[in-house]
Amino acid sequence: MVKEAVESVLAQDYRGFEIILIDDGSTDDTLEVLGAYKKDIRLLTQPNRGVSAARNAGAACSNGDFLAFLDSDDIWLPEKLSEQVKFFNSNKDALICQTQEKWIRNGIRVNPKNRHTKLSGMIFKPSVSMCLVSPSAVMLKRSLFESMGGFDEALPACEDYDLWLRIGCRHPVFLLNRELIIKRGGHDDQLSRAPGLDKYRIQSLIKIIKENILSSDQKSVVKRVLKKKCEIYGNGCLKRGRREEADYYLSLAAGPNLFLSEP
Repeated sequence: MVKEAVESVLAQDYRGFEIILIDDGSTDDTLEVLGAYKKDIRLLTQPNRGVSAARNAGAACSNGDFLAFLDSDDIWLPEKLSEQVKFFNSNKDALICQTQEKWIRNGIRVNPKNRHTKLSGMIFKPSVSMCLVSPSAVMLKRSLFESMGGFDEALPACEDYDLWLRIGCRHPVFLLNRELIIKRGGHDDQLSRAPGLDKYRIQSLIKIIKENILSSDQKSVVKRVLKKKCEIYGNGCLKRGRREEADYYLSLAAGPNLFLSEP
């Protein structure tokens, strides 16, 4: 998959970009596969530190004014970069945009459900319940990325949900209504299939409330979704016999407490 991902970047009809690939402690033949591209890519290797640290490391050593991310199991279509650059050239005040995507699961195209519909503009409120931004579809100004502190390296998953919320509560996230990436899923080691991911979304919601950057309307939405997620996750812990963990999340849901009470 990583070979196909790299090939899709090399096939872009826009030139003038650098490819920085982070090998985050791989234990397979990734380095051998990437040897064929040593003239085209800048390869950084590091002990396994997680996806947030990998993306942050790549961003830190990059030179461009814009950043675009590509997960190793996804593919960019040839016009992906050129269309986004064209968008930024025509919309000087824009800081971030993404494209539509094709979903392929186990080799078969599937259609996203209505709740996955991507929106354009101030998308914070609908994004709280469901992450509506795909890392592989994004291009953003590096100044924005740096001002947000990048991806939270304390989160082993849902780090993208966390960053898009921190951006989206302040800035519009624009959508180019063209399918310019292929998002592939269904394989066993897909991070987004890992169990218990709502625990990290809950951490993100608590954190953004404590940062005190939300409007009153935004905070109300976050509190409502946080309560629901805590109830669902806490009850799931009860079913699996994790009583102490269940008590913690159900107590958050019950409130009043620091995170759910009004300021």
